[in-house]
Amino acid sequence: MQLIWLRSDLRVHDNTALSAAAAVGPCVAVYLLSPQQWLEHDDAPCKVDFWLRNLHELKHALGELNIPLLIREAPHWDEAPKVLLDLCRALNIEAVHFNEEYGIHESRRDAAVAETLNAQDIGAHSYLDQLLFKPGSVLTRTGTYFQVFSQFRKVCYERLHRSLPRLVSAPMKQAPLSIASDEVPTRIKGFAPPTDSLRALWPAGEVEARRRLDTFVDAQIDYYQSERDFPAKPGTSQLSAYLAAGVISPRQCLHAALQSNQGEFESGKVGAVTWINELLWREFYKHILVGYPKVSRHRAFRPETEALAWRDAPAELAAWQQARTGLPIIDAAMRQLLETGWMHNRLRMVVAMFLTKNLLIDWREGERFFMRHLIDGDLAANNGGWQWSSSTGTDSAPYFRIFNPLSQSEKFDAEGVFIKHWLPELAGLNKKQVHNPAHLGDLFSAPDYPPPIVDLNTSRARALAAFKDLPSRQSAGGDHE
Repeated sequence: MQLIWLRSDLRVHDNTALSAAAAVGPCVAVYLLSPQQWLEHDDAPCKVDFWLRNLHELKHALGELNIPLLIREAPHWDEAPKVLLDLCRALNIEAVHFNEEYGIHESRRDAAVAETLNAQDIGAHSYLDQLLFKPGSVLTRTGTYFQVFSQFRKVCYERLHRSLPRLVSAPMKQAPLSIASDEVPTRIKGFAPPTDSLRALWPAGEVEARRRLDTFVDAQIDYYQSERDFPAKPGTSQLSAYLAAGVISPRQCLHAALQSNQGEFESGKVGAVTWINELLWREFYKHILVGYPKVSRHRAFRPETEALAWRDAPAELAAWQQARTGLPIIDAAMRQLLETGWMHNRLRMVVAMFLTKNLLIDWREGERFFMRHLIDGDLAANNGGWQWSSSTGTDSAPYFRIFNPLSQSEKFDAEGVFIKHWLPELAGLNKKQVHNPAHLGDLFSAPDYPPPIVDLNTSRARALAAFKDLPSRQSAGGDHE
C-alpha cells in the first residue's frame, strides 16, 4: 500500500504525488495537524481555518476515489518522522509520496522523514508540484540563483517555449479499502475561528478554485493589465489563497492563461502576459527561498541593510496595525486585511513602504503582521514583497523610490470608492477631500478619524538619510513597480 502525505496540495486534480502514488497501487492519504509549528510560523487563524475547510472538501473528493483520508497530530514538525513511521508500520505501507515544499524548516522536516523511513526500508518519494521549475534548474551562466526577476523570467520563457509543464491526470477510482476516513476537525486550539463573512469570501474546495480561474480567464484576464492596480475594481483573480493552500496548481493557472491567449507567453493579449508574469514572480520568490536560505531566517537579502537604524516606535506600529494612521488609503487597506484576510497587491506595496520608509519601522514587523492575518500568507511571496518594498531584498525598489500614499491614493482610487467602502466615516467627503482629510483643517468633521501620525515630507527625508548612512550602500534596479 502507498501513502500520500498531503501538505500544501489540497486537491485531487493535477496533484503529482497523489497521481504517482495511485499509479503504483492502492493508496491512503494522511494530513498532519501541526498547531505548534503553525504558531511558530505565524500562520493566520483564517488560513488554518481555510486549510481545514479545504480538507473537509478534499475528504469527499478522495472518498469518491475510495482513498481514505487520515488525520494525525504532529504538533511540531520534529515529530513528523515518528508519526509517519508509526502509521506506515500500522498500515504496512511500502512507500510515502509527497510534493516538495520550500523553506528551511520544510526542507529539514522532509529530509528527516525520508531518512527515518529509508532506515526502515520504506520508500520516500518527493515530487515537483507547487512550482513550474525545480529550484536549482533555472540558474545564471555561472550556476547561481538569479537575483533579478527580469533575467529569471527570460530563462523561464526559454524553458516554457521548449517544453510546457504538463498537467497530471487525476487518479482512477480504486477498489475500496477496509480503512475509514477520519473526521476533519472544524477548529484547532490556539487559532480563533474567523467570522462567517470572511469564510463566505473564501469558499473551500477545488470546484470553487476552478470556478474562479475559469471566470477570471473568461471575463477578466483581458483587462488584468489595465485594472489590476485599482483596488475598487475586481481586477485580480482572487486565486492567491487557493494557490497558497494548493487547492489549485500553478500549472492549471498557466494552461488556462495560455489557452486564453492562443498559447502565447510574450505576445498576444497583454492581460494574459501580465498575469503569467505574476505566476513567475511567485516562482521567483520560491527559488530565492531555496537559493538564499537566509531569507527564511528573517535576514535581509542585502546584508548592508542589516545596519539600518530602524526606529522603535510601538505607538506608530500599533496605529498602522489598527488602521489608525490618519492616511485614508493606508487605513482602508489595513481594514481590508483585518476583515477579509486579504489585501489588494498594489496596496500591499503602499502600506509596506509607508511602514518601512515613512515610519522607518523594521520590515520584519510588517512581514510578521501580514502572515498573522493573510489567508494567502506564503513565506516566499510575503518575504519577497516586504523586502522589495523596504529596499532590503533581491531586485528591490531603489531606496530613493518611496511611494507617496496620497498620490498613490489619487491615482489608483481617484473616486475614493475603495476608501469610502472601508472607511465609512469619510463617506461625506468629496473625491478630492477623501484622500487627505487633514488638509481640510477645522472644516473636517469626522471626530472618529485621527489626524496623520507622520508628516510625509519630513519622514521621507528621514528615510533617505537613514539609507544614505549605510556603510556600503548599493542602489538596486527595480522592475516590479
